[in-house]
Amino acid sequence: MNQAHYHLLLNHFPIIVPFIGLLIIIGGFILKSEILKRAAYCIFILGALFTIPALSTGEGAEKVMEHIEGISKSLIHEHEEKAEVFAILSYVLGVVSILALWSNWKKKTYAPFTLYLAIILSLVVLYFAAQTGVTGGEIRHSEIRSNNLSIENDK
Repeated sequence: MNQAHYHLLLNHFPIIVPFIGLLIIIGGFILKSEILKRAAYCIFILGALFTIPALSTGEGAEKVMEHIEGISKSLIHEHEEKAEVFAILSYVLGVVSILALWSNWKKKTYAPFTLYLAIILSLVVLYFAAQTGVTGGEIRHSEIRSNNLSIENDK
């Protein structure tokens, strides 16, 4: 297996995990369940951790893909830019979730604020996750490109 294989294996987790966390945290908010909120914070932390190997295998995947005919370097670059923003936001959500988990556990007065912050941040993270996923898919799948045109290998 090469870096492109590893990237394909790992890159879906940072996208899917925050979505699951969002569903659980909304459930915790609606049901007023501290256990569900804490579980969601842990899931957001896990999502941030999954981002590390997904991002670190991206460079190797890029090197593999650049040598394949019909692969656009501009699409790879666009995906890389989106992935970097997504990764930073995912890490921020992870740190906020650590703070939220601790404040919830210790019943701090600002725990509700960290809950709202985690929900809002997770929505932002999911927006950039979708952008990253779509731009990544466009590299190899011309049928999902917005212009639906074949792109020549722009060297």
